[in-house]
Amino acid sequence: MKRLIIIPTYNELANAPILIERIFKHIPDSHLLIIDDGSPDKTGEKIKEIQSKYPATLFLLERASKSGLGSAYRTGFAWGLERGYEELIEMDADLSHRVRDLKKMIEAKELQPNTDLVIGSRWVPGGRTENWSKSRELLSRAANLYVRAMLGMGVKDSTAGFRIYSSSILKKLNLEAIKSEGYSFQIEMTRAVHELDGKMIEVPITFRERENGVSKMSKSIVREAMLLVTIWGLKRFLRVK
Repeated sequence: MKRLIIIPTYNELANAPILIERIFKHIPDSHLLIIDDGSPDKTGEKIKEIQSKYPATLFLLERASKSGLGSAYRTGFAWGLERGYEELIEMDADLSHRVRDLKKMIEAKELQPNTDLVIGSRWVPGGRTENWSKSRELLSRAANLYVRAMLGMGVKDSTAGFRIYSSSILKKLNLEAIKSEGYSFQIEMTRAVHELDGKMIEVPITFRERENGVSKMSKSIVREAMLLVTIWGLKRFLRVK
């Protein structure tokens, strides 16, 4: 299986090198694509150093400035599809996503090879978070409950950013039409797969709060997600395309 792990970075010098080494140690048959948005902390420069150790399996795309998570993944998907990868994986650079959980997700897809989207889920039985405040957990659970009510997809963790897509489903999607960022990008992608009757499964993971660096989450990202979900939900109820 030709597999590409796509990891967007912005000021992840303390985390990305650790994650890269863990992936190559425990999932050595994978290829990595780092998409760095001009990190002021020189994350990109460090990745170039590590490339000398993994010249055939570690790739770097450098962008001039911070352009958003959704934009990074759209770029990564296009790059991977052009090169014939069969599985394209989303993974955070900040060590919140564990490599041991990625192995579980890969194994789950191998057992169900017709799956179009595997979601590493915090909110299915066996999933959990570490070092989150109760208010943040309640916000995430409530947001996902709202998504389920409005969009009717049955997915427990639509905002999750730990995912495996099959190339076949990505080729069917109009990626240029996916415009949102942050939480809403993940929800919009889930919605797009659902509308194509794609097969989705959720695998329980442990999501760990980052120890180094600053979270990219903001109130504006949350507001964008909830506004778009409301619009999509109203279109669903009114049967408007």
